[in-house]
Amino acid sequence: MDLTNNSKIESSLLVGNDFVRVLVALAFILACGFYASVNGVAASNLSILAIAAAIGAYMAVNIGANDVANNVGPAVGSKALSMTGAILIAAIFEAAGALIAGGTVVGTIKKGIINPNAIADAETFIWVMMAALLAGAIWLNLATYLGAPVSTTHSIVGGVLGAGIAAGGWDIANWDKMVAIAASWVISPVLGGVIAAVFLIYIKRAVTYKSDMVEAAKKTVPLLVGIMVWAFSTYLILKGLKKIWKFDIISAGLIGFAIALTVYFVVRPIVDKTANSLKNDKDSVNSLFTIPLIVSAALLSFAHGANDVANAIGPLAAINDALISGTVSGKAAIPIWIMLIGGIGIAFGLALFGPKLIRTVGSEITELDKIRAFCVAMAAAITVIIASQLGLPVSSTHIAVGGIFGVGFLREYLKLSYNKKLAEIISHSESAGHDAEQTQAFVERFEVADVIEKRAILRELKASKASSPISSSERKGLKKATKQELVKRSALLKIAAAWVITVPASATLAGILFYMLLGFSVTHS
Repeated sequence: MDLTNNSKIESSLLVGNDFVRVLVALAFILACGFYASVNGVAASNLSILAIAAAIGAYMAVNIGANDVANNVGPAVGSKALSMTGAILIAAIFEAAGALIAGGTVVGTIKKGIINPNAIADAETFIWVMMAALLAGAIWLNLATYLGAPVSTTHSIVGGVLGAGIAAGGWDIANWDKMVAIAASWVISPVLGGVIAAVFLIYIKRAVTYKSDMVEAAKKTVPLLVGIMVWAFSTYLILKGLKKIWKFDIISAGLIGFAIALTVYFVVRPIVDKTANSLKNDKDSVNSLFTIPLIVSAALLSFAHGANDVANAIGPLAAINDALISGTVSGKAAIPIWIMLIGGIGIAFGLALFGPKLIRTVGSEITELDKIRAFCVAMAAAITVIIASQLGLPVSSTHIAVGGIFGVGFLREYLKLSYNKKLAEIISHSESAGHDAEQTQAFVERFEVADVIEKRAILRELKASKASSPISSSERKGLKKATKQELVKRSALLKIAAAWVITVPASATLAGILFYMLLGFSVTHS
């Protein structure tokens, strides 16, 4: 596969050059600031609230531009969804998740990484939150420009940490929390990659390595859809709807299982009927995963909107609360206008700037077909469930991208370069004086065999070494994958580097911005 010659994915929903898109985004940001300036209720300083609202809108746009790609990128890369279709689905479900399940109260200090009691007064707290929000947004903007999918949560965490330290010194930080967040740089992608790879191995062995793929798919695909429904039902109950209803893992899992069981019996006859019209090849079997992928993209977007909208509106809600109450509190109410800024801003950012990262995630790391994309989606849901129950801090961005790397590296490990290896066997057999027809018969038999038959052929050859048309070393070579570069190494290095520096970069920027804002307030006080 030539990763540098991927076909162009269709244009985004909003056409036009970059200048026009920037103008549209700027108009939305200014409109949010203007609305806050004339409709702020009981805020002591409407000018500060207007600036904070504009920065919050800027953050929401950048979340849409960068983070949403992880939910729909695999579906687009596998051609289960067009770019336009992905943007429409993601925009609708992201906004719905934010507005329906985003909650009415948010924690003012993200992840408890700094101690709010160490901040002297409400005014200082406002500058901390504003600097954190602006730093996180600028870092996300830069990462999107560079084509690196990064964690929006880590961006705002770094911003709060840096501004907090600038305001209250090193002791203000909860360094245990920061160690856990740093650990997630490894935990998230590894968990996502391993789970995605496990699903891909299972599908290969259960379906695509079988001589009768269609018949194998009839048995396996309904089961996989059932597992998907269980995973996503449980995921949505635990994460996407947690601010509406509270369920423990057992209750959520049982409800999810009941839904999955129902869906399994509904889907099985549909898959049987559809499969009967398919050809016995991998491309045909791939088509059975189209609808599950579309559904997974929608559900991931809903859950993402419900959870990550807080990265944009959390600090804004905290500033609004501090301006109204004149105090620093651990929780802040979210007015509907602030929630609208978050939900609509994410949709705007996705439509205007999302295609760049969607292409990166969907097609520029490794080649994704529908089966591989399905495995990535499954890994995203299951990893969040496992991690949340173990108390592990994980990033949805890192999980999804880790899943993509996982299936890519697995393919590198498993991929057999049959033509090259068999050509070497034929060449050796000719030079060794083996019968050409015997060798060619072996080649043809081996190429069309499924995994079980291939192993039987190799055992047969091992048992008859003297008459075997291939040597012992060549026979062993057939058991090993010929490693091909199916994962773009430059993408791996760029993304890994961006992940590692996200928290330090946004923290440093936030610290600088805090001192600038503080100086501005002193000058104009």
